[in-house]
Amino acid sequence: MVVLLILCAVAAFLCCGLLLRLGQSNGRRYGEWMPQRFHVGHVPRLGGAAMFAACLAGWGWLALAKPLFGIEHHIPFDGTLAATWGLVALTGAASGVVEDLTQQLPARLRFVSTALAALLAVVLFGLMLPRTGLPPLEPWWQQMPWLQVGVAILVLAGLPHAFNLIDGYNGLAGTVALICCAALVHVALQLGDRQLAASVIVLAGATFGFLLLNYPHGLIFAGDGGAYLWGLVLGINGIQLVQRHPEVSPWFPILLLIYPIWEAIFSIYRKVVRGQSPSLADALHFHQLIYRRVVRQVFHDDETRRVLIRNNRTSPYLWGFTLLTVVPAVLFWRNTPVLAVCTLLFIVCYLWAYHSIVRFRMQRWLRRVRSLYPS
Repeated sequence: MVVLLILCAVAAFLCCGLLLRLGQSNGRRYGEWMPQRFHVGHVPRLGGAAMFAACLAGWGWLALAKPLFGIEHHIPFDGTLAATWGLVALTGAASGVVEDLTQQLPARLRFVSTALAALLAVVLFGLMLPRTGLPPLEPWWQQMPWLQVGVAILVLAGLPHAFNLIDGYNGLAGTVALICCAALVHVALQLGDRQLAASVIVLAGATFGFLLLNYPHGLIFAGDGGAYLWGLVLGINGIQLVQRHPEVSPWFPILLLIYPIWEAIFSIYRKVVRGQSPSLADALHFHQLIYRRVVRQVFHDDETRRVLIRNNRTSPYLWGFTLLTVVPAVLFWRNTPVLAVCTLLFIVCYLWAYHSIVRFRMQRWLRRVRSLYPS
């Protein structure tokens, strides 16, 4: 497993380095007028392509290590499974990479692409959500297998876009994905599911290699392709974990991924209430409010340096926010009531924090804390 992690990390790092040399013109396509832009300069948005290549290398190594190199890793992973992962990931990430290259692919076509990837995943992996974890709903849920499949498709089609919504600052979405990967691997290994753990380690290694160039210097961005890859692979493995192991609560992957999931749901609600299209980009996401109203201004430096420092200071706030859900998810992955309560608590805390920042109340609270611990 460690060798696999290192292999994918090195592959992603080298691919990112190569794309940095060859893709300098790519960053110029990302207009400075775009509301979600919080960096200065032209940065390539091709990290997703590099991570996809690294994932292909990892899945390929799992399938070919024994027949080609005689290396026995004791992980049930054959060529068919590797090809399946490659096809599903390519279908989901391709539209994101095209958007990263051209900045001209409509949002509806990108959603069609992720929906097609979700459909392929459900068919090729045999995915469905077998249970709700809520006793009053179970008899009704078990009588509707079409609903189990339909919800799985909806989740897998939407989760890539949810990760895209939180991908706004150096290291933010990548570290969230890495933390979620670690949680999935931990639970999978506890259950003895080495195949699922290996699938997630491939993504973790690719993400780590990318982060070496993404944080803190922001030399390359994941782009839509990277966000789609994170959401799709994590979503598939989360559903597989619940489907394969009855002892795993279906609320475990929900709590684990509730930050991007709720960010997407709240964003849709916020835009619909304001009479806007849910696909319209804006600068009112939670991490963007943290950037503008919580992270303190950086003085005594040029503009580029100030923006970079504020960008880097924003991500740790959201990493801590993510750990508030990941830690209880890992500790109570069997306990549905606890997981459901923690999910509800996260939603309440998110809404309270968002409202406080918008109303400038959290800033006053943070200033009081700083006054107790002067720098």
